[in-house]
Amino acid sequence: MRRDEFLARVRDRGEFHSDDEAEQVITAVLWVIASHVTAEEAAGLASELPAPFDDALRLERGRPESFGREEFLRRVAQQTGARPRTAEWDAGAVLSTLTEAVPRERVDRLLARLPADCADLFGGPAPY
Repeated sequence: MRRDEFLARVRDRGEFHSDDEAEQVITAVLWVIASHVTAEEAAGLASELPAPFDDALRLERGRPESFGREEFLRRVAQQTGARPRTAEWDAGAVLSTLTEAVPRERVDRLLARLPADCADLFGGPAPY
């Protein structure tokens, strides 16, 4: 998926006012994902995304951190300056677009690494 198409889909789904706002949210969500997965997983995902969005996944980090949905959303909110409920909406706009932009196998690997209760953010069914 090209950069402009990825950006437009996130902007529309997130109901953002500008491309800049959508780009900030994309970068924040991908940055949080990168802190949760291995460097190899982040690089693989980055290889599927258009520049400059891939850069957020390529930033140098230490070991992957383990955290749940609340912490995931708190970190997105911290990066964007939003409230946690808004961060949930923002993350959903980015992650549901991600499922259309990268191969299904890559999404499945990412879902396996993230907390199970994050599946609905990707446009999947909410956990029971």
